[in-house]
Amino acid sequence: MVAILSCSKDDDTYQDTITMYEEGEEKLVSQFSIEAFTADKAFGRAIPELSNTELAFFGVGNAMFDQSWVSSPASTTSRDGLGPIFNARACSGCHLRDGRGKPLVNTGADSEGFLLRLSIGNNPTSGPIPHQIYGDQLQDESNLGIDKEADIQVDFTFINGKYADGTSYELRQPNYSIIDENYGSLQGVEISPRVGQQVIGLGFIDALTEASILANADPDDLNKDGISGKANYVWNVKEQQLTIGKFGWKANQPTLEQQIAGAFSGDMGLTTSIFPEENCPDGIDCNQLFNGNNPGEDVEVPDIQFSRISLYMSAISVPIRRNFQDEDVLKGKQHFNDLGCVSCHINNFTTGTNSVLPQISNININPFSDFLLHDMGDELADNRGDFLANSREWRTQPLWGLGLIELVNGHTFLLHDGRARTIEEAILWHGGEAKQSKEDFKQLIASEREELIQYLNSL
Repeated sequence: MVAILSCSKDDDTYQDTITMYEEGEEKLVSQFSIEAFTADKAFGRAIPELSNTELAFFGVGNAMFDQSWVSSPASTTSRDGLGPIFNARACSGCHLRDGRGKPLVNTGADSEGFLLRLSIGNNPTSGPIPHQIYGDQLQDESNLGIDKEADIQVDFTFINGKYADGTSYELRQPNYSIIDENYGSLQGVEISPRVGQQVIGLGFIDALTEASILANADPDDLNKDGISGKANYVWNVKEQQLTIGKFGWKANQPTLEQQIAGAFSGDMGLTTSIFPEENCPDGIDCNQLFNGNNPGEDVEVPDIQFSRISLYMSAISVPIRRNFQDEDVLKGKQHFNDLGCVSCHINNFTTGTNSVLPQISNININPFSDFLLHDMGDELADNRGDFLANSREWRTQPLWGLGLIELVNGHTFLLHDGRARTIEEAILWHGGEAKQSKEDFKQLIASEREELIQYLNSL
């Protein structure tokens, strides 16, 4: 302190900022954080302290994640069973290099991690009500000889605005519609666009206890701070009851296992013991089609194979932050706190027990999320309920790895549908409970806004 107080006034400001650094804050999953700064290694690296057996299973799961599945029958019996309708041929088709998918930017373009959820209503207990023909997800790809369900059309509305300092900005709002339906009309169906998220740190999230998430809930805003996060409770297939949701844009999946099984089923048409039913188009008898079941097995991804990819996705670590002691980054951290962003993007949790990887139990993590649902306003509403989540409510997105998405995936499309082309635009789309934080952000001068962006890019 003597050294700080002896500096000039300008140096004082700098030193006061530097003291904001907290020892170890760059390690977002404690000792399990990894250094990974190249495009092919930033995401997808294993936590330290895996046993030789776990490392071997991690490698098998990694290969499964990247492999392209094919339709049956095929000579490769370990990766056939794709479809008959699907959105992607591989997990990496939506999460390239374990990263983030891209939104649809042109009608007819191939999907790179984009899909539409469908429903005709919602039950708070049983969840979204699937369309009687198309189910709860539109599949825009299919096997040879099978019609895909439909195509997706997109156009954009551009919204212009200004910051308090006079700087202009532009937002791009996507408008989606379904065209060329092959199994009947989808007129009036509820649709919600989705972009695949980066898959880092999922094992740590899976290990969070219900109590640790509920500790930040305030559904009735009893403390009158304008933030009223609430938990989603969703159907847990294995437990056959409602349990707290942790995964997905609406916190609509309770466990990592169920999240993976749901993606196998909806995205690739692959059956598991969790979701053993084939996803069949209307009027097609899947019992008459070849499936990818090996002899003696009744699903296309048997439990042993499934356990390898579950371990892989549980063991993917989170990169250590970059530039975390830079002056501008630390100033940005102060803006992040002053604007109230930390009210929802909470950076302090302790995991409970992880049954897949016991070594990541009971450790401190900093996901920058509360995993609760928040009202984000009309502009981000999707007109679709999901268990307890209404159309305006979204789970707080974890921010770890945010600044590496461009390195890994070559883009910075953010939010649930990828509408935000930059971090700045993502902030400007915030509404509802986050509206005041957004308005305060718009009052910052250009250099202060840039400091906040640099902080977010350090995560």
